[in-house]
Amino acid sequence: MTTITPELLTEVRSKFAHVEACPFTGPRVFFENAGGALTLTSVVETSARFAAIPDNQGRDNPASAALGEIIAKAREDAATFFNAPGGKVFVGESGTELLFRLIADACLGTPEGIVLGSTVEHPASRSACARWAEVAGKPHVLVAHDDATGVVTPEAYAQAVTEDTRVATILHTSPVTGMGMDVAGIAKAIRAKAPEALIIVDGIQHACHGGIDIASYDIDGYVVSPYKVFSRHGYGVAWASDRLSALQHDALVGGPQGNWELGTRDTGAYATFSDVVEYFEWLGSRVSDATDPRARIEAAGRAIHDHEAALTNDMLHGTGNLPGLAEMEGVSIVGGSDNPAREGLVSFYVAGRPSPELVSALSDLGIRTHTRKADHYSGNILTPLGQPDCVRVSLAHYNTEAEVAAFLSAVKRILD
Repeated sequence: MTTITPELLTEVRSKFAHVEACPFTGPRVFFENAGGALTLTSVVETSARFAAIPDNQGRDNPASAALGEIIAKAREDAATFFNAPGGKVFVGESGTELLFRLIADACLGTPEGIVLGSTVEHPASRSACARWAEVAGKPHVLVAHDDATGVVTPEAYAQAVTEDTRVATILHTSPVTGMGMDVAGIAKAIRAKAPEALIIVDGIQHACHGGIDIASYDIDGYVVSPYKVFSRHGYGVAWASDRLSALQHDALVGGPQGNWELGTRDTGAYATFSDVVEYFEWLGSRVSDATDPRARIEAAGRAIHDHEAALTNDMLHGTGNLPGLAEMEGVSIVGGSDNPAREGLVSFYVAGRPSPELVSALSDLGIRTHTRKADHYSGNILTPLGQPDCVRVSLAHYNTEAEVAAFLSAVKRILD
């Protein structure tokens, strides 16, 4: 088995909370995964279990020792999930907070030179670079993305990178266009001219789609937000290379060398990320014959990609007797309707129809989507297109063809 069959999909859906109904509004189709994916029921149970434990790490008692072992295992699980040799895995307040910390240390800990990013980036990394480049007295240079495709390419980075580039950031996947970037290719283009640059990747939108392979990227930092990859709010997970960890950063005086964490960590946060990794391993065991944990995670990523690609293709080009978005009059697709970089997300707008009204109308018909506006979050994508807003439809591998059909039927009804 290499795909998510209908039978397996039923089993997959049984592992998530609130798949078919919102606890506040009742039955609905959930196509707002980019805003926060559904949560594994195992994560819900783990969170409750650890919230009740009064003990902390670093004490001389069996409970404390057990908590330390759980954290150590979670770090190993995360390293396997990321395929990250060496370096450090740690948690923080959120993915955004962790990006700010990694970027701040990179900007302040490197010699005079350039901080390089791109216009496609989410403000989590772009704002961090703008702030800390200014504090460090470094110019912040932005590589332009292609408005038509919604991506920034290695070639575009290659034209902008200079020998004095000290820090560089890469967005793995855009939460507005849904397009994935060639992280390995971009990093290679940066290293060709600035081999010592510290490269930090925002993987927040990409993580739920699988396929993270830090060993192949040649980077120094990678950050995810677990609530977007089947876990819960309240923490972020980062990986930092030994080189980045060696720089000075906020830490307690006299504390462990290279330690990133400030204060007592929530063991439940670590434990729930282990739940996520275990889920990927389980899915990989169902779509392949692999027995090695990393091989199973890779197999799960491939199956997720293929399933989501089929769903977005149906969404764009139709299913059954329902026309797709690309075939509907007045509908424009952000990034184009046939874009191989697409990862489980379609953003669109309709001539003469405000997107918030469309999102509200879809909600009335039981379809949960989201409006992206040309504000500080999405203006970098929408303003060059001359659009004040768009409808974002974001799915995950637990979504079904029937849900896509329900969405298309709803859109057709609204536009007709």
